[in-house]
Amino acid sequence: MNKRPVVIGVAGGSGSGKTTVANEIYRQFQENSILMIEHDSYYKDQSDHSMDERLQTNYDHPLAFDTDLLLQQLTQLLRYEPIDKPVYDYANHTRSNRVVHVEPRDVIILEGILILEDSRLRDLMDIKVFVDTDADVRLMRRLVRDIEERGRTIESVIEQYSSVVRPMHEQFIEPTKRYADVIIPEGGQNRVAIDLMATKIQRILEEKVIL
Repeated sequence: MNKRPVVIGVAGGSGSGKTTVANEIYRQFQENSILMIEHDSYYKDQSDHSMDERLQTNYDHPLAFDTDLLLQQLTQLLRYEPIDKPVYDYANHTRSNRVVHVEPRDVIILEGILILEDSRLRDLMDIKVFVDTDADVRLMRRLVRDIEERGRTIESVIEQYSSVVRPMHEQFIEPTKRYADVIIPEGGQNRVAIDLMATKIQRILEEKVIL
């Protein structure tokens, strides 16, 4: 039997609503049939760097991620083998000593700003989704999130957005839109697109069972 898990990649810029879309798709399926893998869990270990060096990390650049480890663990899940997913410690800006044990499922949602940037990841995806939201909306969402949840100032959020987030989006994230099978405007507000995605995933699952 050729059955293997269905892999859905959900990408988009910071504040685009991609996490909302991924979560909404997740909720359409039974918990024992679907799992979520966040690219953010695979930020590189920086324990051999000083704190000053860690604070300079550009989290919007492809080199910030240990994508080789993600590929290794995703391949294991595609063989229906469990993994121990890493946990990133944002307070200390490095990988923590903890892991999360993850059992394989029939549907894997891979979510992150740069998951479509690596051709090796794209080759493992059955469906590639890009959540497309206007830059001003993404900036407003990021402002609200970082001020309310992370205690940052308006000035610091705007400075980071201007110096890092926007340039990285234009250089690395926006170009990956061309690889998407589906482009969802306005993120989690687009109920029609989310329901259509869930229906398509269910159909692929049924086809794999028949095979």
